[in-house]
Amino acid sequence: MTASPRGLVAPPLGFRYRRASTWPPPQGLRSLEIRRWRLQEGTRFFCSGSELPKLAPGKIAFEAVEELLQLEARNEPRRIRARAMPAIPFPFARSKGLSKQKIYYPRCNNPRNNAPQANDTPPKRDTGIASEKDWGINMLDEHVNESGINEDGSTWYQESGEEHGDNGYKCRWHKMGGQSLDGSSKWKETWWEKSDWTGYKELGAEKNGMNADGDAWWETWQEVLYQDEWSNLAKIERSAQKQAKSGTENTEWYENWSEKYDAKGWTKKGCYKYGTLNDQSWWEKWGEEYDGRGSVNKWTDKWASQAQFAAKWGDKWEENFFSGIGLRRGEMWHLSQTGDYWSRTWGEEHHGNGKVHKYGKSTSGESWDIVVDVETYNEYEPHYGWPDAVCSSTQLLSIKPMDKPPGVFSNMDFGSALPRAPGPPDAPQTDS
Repeated sequence: MTASPRGLVAPPLGFRYRRASTWPPPQGLRSLEIRRWRLQEGTRFFCSGSELPKLAPGKIAFEAVEELLQLEARNEPRRIRARAMPAIPFPFARSKGLSKQKIYYPRCNNPRNNAPQANDTPPKRDTGIASEKDWGINMLDEHVNESGINEDGSTWYQESGEEHGDNGYKCRWHKMGGQSLDGSSKWKETWWEKSDWTGYKELGAEKNGMNADGDAWWETWQEVLYQDEWSNLAKIERSAQKQAKSGTENTEWYENWSEKYDAKGWTKKGCYKYGTLNDQSWWEKWGEEYDGRGSVNKWTDKWASQAQFAAKWGDKWEENFFSGIGLRRGEMWHLSQTGDYWSRTWGEEHHGNGKVHKYGKSTSGESWDIVVDVETYNEYEPHYGWPDAVCSSTQLLSIKPMDKPPGVFSNMDFGSALPRAPGPPDAPQTDS
């Protein structure tokens, strides 16, 4: 971070790896033709038109997702419409005759004979939420509990299991890890998938480790599908947290990414970041929310500081729009090492008729209050929304819950946002 007349500029932070592109994060990645049916219960999206005549009318959105999954398993591969997308590919279609284990887990097709591949690389900054293909999560077809020693003296282990609980809860997990001969490099990775009789499904992964240079890191990723008890709508939530610390420099960083979608088009995304380099620190938070009916809210808040010179700077803004009418406003400020404080506030009122009222002022004496002729442009739908989330979550949707005995009904909890707390299976649930 360097000082400038405008404040402090945050330098890249990492462990000698190249900074990747910022938001939007790499998403995934097969773009199928989307058709939308508006029904009484909500909006239904399907990845191809061929299924539409086969679906019974009146299905609610959550049932439509399940029925689409069943059709996907029966149908032959369909023609897709190509579209320019980020570089990371969507998980390829499963070929006939190949097991789920070989498709989703290319690192270890034969767990009895092959040690898991060491995953001792720190995560990268500003890469958002990865796709299912990037993680390559696979729940082994059989339970294992094995370990071994490689030719270089490094050790490894892997184990898998399954846990059950109330309301049809099932959690399958796979843990693996290893370390170098001298113990200077260690890694651990856990995969899991959860389900229960309410329709809740979760796919997740967590990894941590350290290398010979002393760099340490932690990363978690998960996708969740559930049915909202009040609206009866299907919802998908995706999240990722990443943290890393250098072993050779006084530097570390953290990121928390989240995405939420529902079947009526509501979308909410956000990120929180912070980092340090010696006496320099910076924070950033941003978010965006689309209500699916034309209302959009976006905001950003970031600031930085340098303790040696007691200097700080910040920048924040927000906007709220509906049908071309809305408000933008923001503030920039900085505090110099001599204690001088400067700020500028500004705003824009968009009336939807080609007129925009712009106003603002600063502590240095400048001010303005004018009306200009300018067209208002605003995106009222997210670039990556509910249909994309559904088509990119094939492995999540394919999780099979336990069979429900006849006469048993699901216990719906109307007091919680999620039927279950997402996360790794560190605290197994037991039957009540």
